[in-house]
Amino acid sequence: MSNVEIKSQKEGNAVTVFLSGAALDASNVQRFRVETTSLFESEKNFVLILKDLKFVDSSGIGALLSCLRKAHASGGDVKLAELPQNVRQLFELVRMDRLFEIFETREEALRSFGS
Repeated sequence: MSNVEIKSQKEGNAVTVFLSGAALDASNVQRFRVETTSLFESEKNFVLILKDLKFVDSSGIGALLSCLRKAHASGGDVKLAELPQNVRQLFELVRMDRLFEIFETREEALRSFGS
């Protein structure tokens, strides 16, 4: 079973969520959904930092899309930042880069929400 660690902090107009671990995949996606539900009920703008995540599979992408839908439903958005090269290539391959704004740095993603 792959383990993913989730940490979050409020920064300006958004919540930064740091994901780290071996993978966001079928083995832990349910736990990810449970642990992020309360965040999406209380906030609307998010920056997901993926730099310390080694791998994302299709169920992980589905979970991230679910986050995006929840944020959009409350008038917010989810932006991604600091993706490892292999994860970014996957997002581009399956065209998720058309749904998510992807930034090189956390600071750029946070600035995109304004102040």
